[in-house]
Amino acid sequence: MGLHDVIIIGAGPAGLSAGVYCARKMLDTLVISTNVGGQAAWSWEVENYLGYQLITGVELVERFREHLENFRVQLLENRTVLSLSLEGDRFRVATDKGEEYFSRVVIAASGKVPRKLGVPGEEEFRGRGVAYCATCDAPLFRGKRVAVIGGGNSALDAALQLAQIADRVHVLTIDPSLDGDEIRRRQVLDSPRVEVRTSSRVLAIRGSVFVEELRFSSGGKEEDLEVQGVFIEVGSVPSTAYLPLDVELNSLGEVVIDANNRTSLPGLFAAGDVTNVMEKQIIIAAGEGAKAALSAYAWLLERGWAGG
Repeated sequence: MGLHDVIIIGAGPAGLSAGVYCARKMLDTLVISTNVGGQAAWSWEVENYLGYQLITGVELVERFREHLENFRVQLLENRTVLSLSLEGDRFRVATDKGEEYFSRVVIAASGKVPRKLGVPGEEEFRGRGVAYCATCDAPLFRGKRVAVIGGGNSALDAALQLAQIADRVHVLTIDPSLDGDEIRRRQVLDSPRVEVRTSSRVLAIRGSVFVEELRFSSGGKEEDLEVQGVFIEVGSVPSTAYLPLDVELNSLGEVVIDANNRTSLPGLFAAGDVTNVMEKQIIIAAGEGAKAALSAYAWLLERGWAGG
């Protein structure tokens, strides 16, 4: 299928930003991703992206896509990268569609995927009451009773979205208090439709065809909570299953990069939430994507594989 200069894996803020910068350097660029936007598209409201006082995650991602479409970048959606391997002086990328693509360099910008709760009923009722994205699925629970599991920013954001739609929102966190930003915590605690249960551990999700109740323990006793929806917001894990085993990861499973977004494998760069960059923010991911693209271009230039 030809040899690309760059293949970018992932089309969240890091991947899309990398795509724009690669295109500006006139590199033959291919972006492969399961979706466009990644976790950024799940954000209900974004208030800290420079240039926008308030914008939804979906709207911001659409602006990113529009920007990318101004350049000659091939974007392949609805694909999952299964493996990445280095063969001589080129990389081979295989997808779940049975496709193979080749490039001189690769930028891993695959972000993170939701962490599972790991309790009975979670897999059984996935898509039938169990959800991992409030922005995507909240409208399905209008007027119903729902639970949000978690106490960080993603859980608080989900609770605030659902409070505008659901009849009642129960927030359960295993910690003794809510985490996350002070503003979000205050909004959740002040909402008349939200009830917070701290030091509570989910034991099982139950129902028949759809979710009907949640079993949890709190204060040494077990209780049942009648709900029709369970939103699991207990963090996420880096999407790295496709990477070669010799790529260095840290204790959190994140790709270790240097200041120039280089990984332990020459020719492989990484950017955004999949890496060990200190903070996971949309604006940081976008900046890291730009850095990775510029570093990849410099790497190609040093080897005579890119024209000035």
